[in-house]
Amino acid sequence: MIEAPGPIALRQKNIFLVDDHPLVREGLVKVIEREPDLVVCAQAESVGEAYDAIERIRPDAVLVDISLGGESGLDLIKRLRTLANPPPVLVVSMHDEAHYAERALRAGALGYVMKRESAGKIVEGIRRVMDGRVYLSDRVAMLLAEAVAGRRGNDTTTPVERLTDRELEIFRRIGLGHENRRIAEDLHLSLKTVQTHCAHIKDKFGLANAAELMREAVRWGENERRGAAEKI
Repeated sequence: MIEAPGPIALRQKNIFLVDDHPLVREGLVKVIEREPDLVVCAQAESVGEAYDAIERIRPDAVLVDISLGGESGLDLIKRLRTLANPPPVLVVSMHDEAHYAERALRAGALGYVMKRESAGKIVEGIRRVMDGRVYLSDRVAMLLAEAVAGRRGNDTTTPVERLTDRELEIFRRIGLGHENRRIAEDLHLSLKTVQTHCAHIKDKFGLANAAELMREAVRWGENERRGAAEKI
């Protein structure tokens, strides 16, 4: 965990960064500290490290990535909700907002911005969540509005949308070629629990065996990465 040196001016809002890529954090620091009233007070790259520091520092806002090495940013967001005064959270991630934005909001975040967005959008998102308001792209806001209006019934949801947050994380890791034992270790789960989740994923996709699950997970992962690259 890296803390900013020296005293911080009272007029500045303290922003805490959680991302496992040092270059990404460096870029975000530059974007944020161009604003005279914003400062990055600390940084972390893991869930446990971030949670302990956030509880102690009590920043004005937290920026979190979805993927944190072997951990999930969604787990951190859920843990932060247990604090007496949880800080507003803005997710800044490369993962497609269509798959993760709603999940992030359910976990407790107030906004979602993809890393491909401009510096201005990220700053706008920070200010919006610090005001206690939701910040989403027009695309995601429309999808959520349609869901609330009942235009997206359960019969039109995809198998991926029917996965729980934990199942989606395991599905994503399978697509990256991770074996069940490694997934269990990374997510601090028992091997049996991971196997149970895999069985539920197969049921929701209508897959017959582990080989079909692997092929589907790889295909989905490639499509998500391709879609993110095309939007840059």
